[in-house]
Amino acid sequence: MSVDLNADLGESYGRWTLGDDEAMLEVVSSANVACGFHAGDPATLLDTCRRAVARGVVIGAQVGYPDLAGFGRRFLDMADADLTAAVIYQIGALDGLARTVGGRVRYVKPHGALYHACVDHEGQAAAVVEGVRAYDRQLPLLGLRGSALLRIARERKVRQVTEYFVDRTYTAEGRLTDRRQPNAVISDPEYAARRAVRAAQEGMAESFCTHGDTAGAVAMARSVRAALEDAGVAITPFVERE
Repeated sequence: MSVDLNADLGESYGRWTLGDDEAMLEVVSSANVACGFHAGDPATLLDTCRRAVARGVVIGAQVGYPDLAGFGRRFLDMADADLTAAVIYQIGALDGLARTVGGRVRYVKPHGALYHACVDHEGQAAAVVEGVRAYDRQLPLLGLRGSALLRIARERKVRQVTEYFVDRTYTAEGRLTDRRQPNAVISDPEYAARRAVRAAQEGMAESFCTHGDTAGAVAMARSVRAALEDAGVAITPFVERE
């Protein structure tokens, strides 16, 4: 039994530092690296890619809305063609940086409000899929089980990878709880670890996400990984499995 463990990284900007990327890269097997639209300046993204390559962590492009002020957590009603172009632009930028340090982008994951939009918004989900296909149709797409994003990716012959959030709660419909709700984010590492083990045993997803920008993120990630390994679950990048 094995799962991938991913986290959102490269989200610092200039003098503003968010998260401990170096510590998180010691724990995760895949890094969802920002692409400059919702977070991350070029120097930060280059350094994050360099550190990921050194740690043997797979690099993914975390594409988002052009919304630095809102950290990509505000819905933008972009035209489909504009969103597709934005996705291509972001993947290309991060892939270029990654290749200069011996890596490359190996999968794509929407960020924040775009991730949520792609669950039910057919147009935006299709625009993201088309952006990935246009850049490299071999790149897998990471998303929520049952989402429009993964359904459209399947229809258009793009590999789909299901994701489970170990530090977020879900609604009865299988959607992520709105962050504005008091119970949306889980802060107890032991509780998150128990949920992760149960989810792995039930085969709920191929990749588990633990956020890198929340308080206690490193302790959370370490607790989750230790619990999974103690339960006999290997941590391996999903890109290395078919």
